[in-house]
Amino acid sequence: MQLGFFTMPVHPLEKEWKRSLQEDREAFILADELGFTEGFCGEHATDQAENITSCSLFIATLIDATKRIKLGTGTVNLPNSHPAAVAAQVAMLDHLLDGRFIFGISPGGLISDAEVFGNLDANRNEMFLEAINHVLRIWSSEPPYDIQGKYWHITTARTVLTEIGQGILPKPLQRPHPPIVVTAVAPFSKGITEAAARGWEPISANFLMPVWVKSHWPKYVEGCERVGRPADFAHWRVAKSVFVAEDRATAKEYATSARSPYRFYYEQMLGKMRKGGRLELFKTDRNMSDDEVNIDMMMDALVIYGTPDEVADKLLAFRETVGPFGTMLYAGHDWLDRELARKSMVLLAEKVQPQIVQAERDATGVGRTKSAVG
Repeated sequence: MQLGFFTMPVHPLEKEWKRSLQEDREAFILADELGFTEGFCGEHATDQAENITSCSLFIATLIDATKRIKLGTGTVNLPNSHPAAVAAQVAMLDHLLDGRFIFGISPGGLISDAEVFGNLDANRNEMFLEAINHVLRIWSSEPPYDIQGKYWHITTARTVLTEIGQGILPKPLQRPHPPIVVTAVAPFSKGITEAAARGWEPISANFLMPVWVKSHWPKYVEGCERVGRPADFAHWRVAKSVFVAEDRATAKEYATSARSPYRFYYEQMLGKMRKGGRLELFKTDRNMSDDEVNIDMMMDALVIYGTPDEVADKLLAFRETVGPFGTMLYAGHDWLDRELARKSMVLLAEKVQPQIVQAERDATGVGRTKSAVG
């Protein structure tokens, strides 16, 4: 099991924006130093708590601050931008990162973003599919282009001057394009099946109950089988809220108390999903009533905390429940206490992951999985 990093992020509304952005950057830099293989960040334009407004722009600030970690958009909300702008910006970012780039895409889940960008009442899933198809067509074709769609028409036919380079959209460094990932937040996600059929890879969200995370793998297999490609669990990423401390009392206090950044995160998610009619994500059974969903049961099911030994045991149990996956994406949360937050990541990489890798080797009898650390 490799380690990665994924942050949405969710910060207290009163926290200085400059400070939260600095801490988010510091988390990615630390992840790189610790040998995390990947790091993703989300984007929202209209959320004061989830306040990275452009994941591409944020990643650009990390190009020279990181050395090995692959950086990914998690995700570009495609209906909110013109496909030509996305294609050009992502292509440049892939070159700037010398191929250390992963292209995460989605229709976008924040309704206030949809409203401000004028697509609240549109079919955003339809817009999403058209947008990514346009982006891929741009990268696989030559100017002057003639890419027609319901929402966008892309061409430079009236202005192209190929002899001087005008009217030509750039292509990414990785050919035919960077790896594409999609974040799955629905039980039995049909989107995973369609993504797998196109060669894309899934990320299962950290705010999804384990029973629904487990439902994702068969859907991925279904999509791979449709096109005759073997399904490899190494391509499945699962995000998880984890906190590690040297003693259990500290871990419990930081992860679960009334002032915990983890509790704050899930209170925010509960409010948003309740408003959006998506409480099913937090149910352990589809027959549960909405009234049965509360923050305490969510915290018990969705947050793993403890000493390194405890966290290793809990993560191994989680993998037994949902099935094997290739990369655990450590979910970024607000740094209420900078030193404890940093120490959690260090302990995960240096004390927890080696135990999981050893358990994998013991179970298989083969040392095929290499630690991302050291």
